[in-house]
Amino acid sequence: MKMNKVWLSVYEKIVNSEDARACKAIDESACKVVPGNFIKIIIAQFFTSLGDAIINPKVTLPWVMQSVGAPLYLVAWLVPIRESGSLLPQLAIASFVRRMPIRKWVWVAGSALQAVSVTLIGLVALFMQGSIAGWMIILCLAVFSVARGLSSVASKDVLGKTIPKTQRGQVTGWSGSMAGLVTVGVAAILFFVALTPLEGSAYIYGLAVIGAASVWVAGALVYSTVKEFPGEVEGGKNGLKEALGQLALLKTDTVFRRFVITRSLLLCTALSAPFYIVLAQQTLGSSMWVLAMFIAASGFASLISAPFWGRFSDRSSRFVMIIASFVSVLVGGSLFLLSLLTPDALSNWVILPSLYFLLTIAHQGIRVGRKTYLVDLSDGNKRTSYVAVSNTVIGFILLVLSLIGTLTQFISIAGLVLIFSMMALAGVVMASKLPEIGS
Repeated sequence: MKMNKVWLSVYEKIVNSEDARACKAIDESACKVVPGNFIKIIIAQFFTSLGDAIINPKVTLPWVMQSVGAPLYLVAWLVPIRESGSLLPQLAIASFVRRMPIRKWVWVAGSALQAVSVTLIGLVALFMQGSIAGWMIILCLAVFSVARGLSSVASKDVLGKTIPKTQRGQVTGWSGSMAGLVTVGVAAILFFVALTPLEGSAYIYGLAVIGAASVWVAGALVYSTVKEFPGEVEGGKNGLKEALGQLALLKTDTVFRRFVITRSLLLCTALSAPFYIVLAQQTLGSSMWVLAMFIAASGFASLISAPFWGRFSDRSSRFVMIIASFVSVLVGGSLFLLSLLTPDALSNWVILPSLYFLLTIAHQGIRVGRKTYLVDLSDGNKRTSYVAVSNTVIGFILLVLSLIGTLTQFISIAGLVLIFSMMALAGVVMASKLPEIGS
């Protein structure tokens, strides 16, 4: 009882009084335990967000691959495998999840499996070198990605069952902000390590990765205490055949189809991010302090922007996607113009981390906005179908778009970033055509 009062007190401080009294789009029984669930889900998502920030395929994993002497062509596949591996199997995952009236345990299992995969990556960094090490990291990352897909499908469904509309964006926003704060601390540690003889050592990377695995264990333990009530189980008996039939939603549901197209165009933010890092390595070097700067930039961006985007998304997730994607257009365009007009400016240690900081703010907005929009778009098993179909389609599109990276043989990296920015601009147009989802 005393703990419930603590949850309620913290909950009321985070959520404004009007929204705290609202229980829109959830059952009456679930409404009674919203404060505790709200805080628990934030804490669990904080741990996994922190883990994702530490084991970042755009920043950290390329450094690990380099430290073990892995081939460069394997580095290029880190982001596609991490993202697509979690998205492509989701039609099959969703058909499994629909059979379960209580779905939080799917999230818990996915988080535990991610912890195991990350531990194995750390052991590879400690004890292996060269191509074998690179391929083993890719294999472990693929398992990690599939496990992430389990948690992804379950998380949106549990969020929709346990947290009312007008509060869901804040869950994602506050967890991202808390993770950003701790990520800044991780960057500070790396700055310190950069001053020691351990700088660049595969040993220190391996230990850091193994330590990071503990955050997924912590997240699983917290999430297991969420009070979830049984939900719909229709649609689970026909398995994968039923799931594949859900692809018809793209044809029959106009709003959902527009959302998937919009989300596809907004992938450009995630796909362009590694090229900011490549430019930094080319102009600033591959020292650990450079890595620390980008991790710090990412952490600060999440810390200051995630709560804002979360609260904004609960008002209009559609408008958040529009604003955030437009910011990414401005950032990419600025990088291209600097490269074209004053290329020496990129050698300034402030410029690229600052642009990456702004890009991460935009990416946070896109991420929070599209998650909130999708969760609010439907209820029950239809939400599970939306999530699964959307993620599976995005997984295929992501693999196709990753091939755009081969254009670096013909154009500059800044030119490639400009192409991604033009995609984001098209995403702004598509997002503007989406209808508002009532709060």
